[in-house]
Amino acid sequence: MLTPFERMIAKRYLWPGKGEAFIALVAGISVGVVMLSVAMLVLVMSVMGGFRSEMLDKFAGLNGHAVIQAYGGELDDWERVLADVQATDGVINASPLIEQPLMGAFNGRSNVIFVRGNTNEDIASMSDKVIMGDMASVVPGRGKVAIGVQLATNLGIRVGDTITIINPQGRATPFGTSIRQVGYEVGAIFEIGLYDFDETFVIMPMSDAQTLLLLGDKIGLIEVTVTDPDNVGDILGGIEEQLTGRAVIADWKTINSTLFEALEVERVAMFFVLSFMVLVASFNILSSLVMLVRAKTRDIAIMRTMGASRRSLLKIFVTTGTTIGSLGTVAGLILGFVLLYFRNPIVNGIAAVTGVEIWDPQVRFLTTLPVRVDPWEIAGIVALGIGLSFLATLYPALKASNTDPVQVLRYE
Repeated sequence: MLTPFERMIAKRYLWPGKGEAFIALVAGISVGVVMLSVAMLVLVMSVMGGFRSEMLDKFAGLNGHAVIQAYGGELDDWERVLADVQATDGVINASPLIEQPLMGAFNGRSNVIFVRGNTNEDIASMSDKVIMGDMASVVPGRGKVAIGVQLATNLGIRVGDTITIINPQGRATPFGTSIRQVGYEVGAIFEIGLYDFDETFVIMPMSDAQTLLLLGDKIGLIEVTVTDPDNVGDILGGIEEQLTGRAVIADWKTINSTLFEALEVERVAMFFVLSFMVLVASFNILSSLVMLVRAKTRDIAIMRTMGASRRSLLKIFVTTGTTIGSLGTVAGLILGFVLLYFRNPIVNGIAAVTGVEIWDPQVRFLTTLPVRVDPWEIAGIVALGIGLSFLATLYPALKASNTDPVQVLRYE
């Protein structure tokens, strides 16, 4: 705690006098650099955290946190396996699933598609993703499907049109295998937010998918959602042993290992690089305090002769430097949150000025720039900014506290 005397002197040194404009300029630059570095850390870490979280949520919403995939694409006795998975501790939900790459065509146009056969419950849960049509119309036996918005754009399909799904694995005839071409009415158009999925996915009831793919009552996959995605391997370890030789379990880390590992490496590297900006700002604080100590050497000597202790001088200069760092950190947090709030207009504005598409959904997977503010990360950034500022004050503060008033005032 500061005494009234220490508080008064620290406040005075935060606003140098008229003849010390250069010291004030360096201190102002220090505040600005701390502000920008903290703002960039908040912006980059929140966007990258949002990217990872949004990607995980999108993938989990479509494939769960793990999928049980049968060898050969057909899982026998899947009802018993499903029951065992649902009874496993840590499993929130498990659903049967059919997924097969095929070809879709409309009005002379064609596109590679992924046909997904879902349960009625899973189809109904996608109602919030629908942008046109009604997901409630996609029910077994009605010959209706739901398609992604980019697929609809590529093929020029609207709700009510008929998309032809081509299955090369048809029925055997005396003249060879006939290719199956089945028309389905588009009952809904959805947008998941992942460009690749919106461009290829066709959702239909499971029974319709089994008929299209000639699977009988078999399925190919079971998607699993767990309570702790980071420990999905441990949660499903027992099930994996039971399915040895019949099926393999692939979790979200394995399926998208390259993407998520690259995100994690980039996230750590960006934090490390941007932290050097805070370090540079702390050196600015150090230099401004060193100049302040040299400019105030006579004042320091007089205060020492008047009874000010070395501890008091140490506290004064530590408080002055730490306050500069704290002001920059708080300003950086405000600036960072403002940039996060207006992130999409800023990106669109830069793209409009430069003519370069900064956020291309085909490259970034997501259609909008995501953000996720982690309170622990923010606390770490604040601690980094204030902590380095505090460390930068120690040398000039010790220099000031060790000032010998006899040597300074000998010729006064």
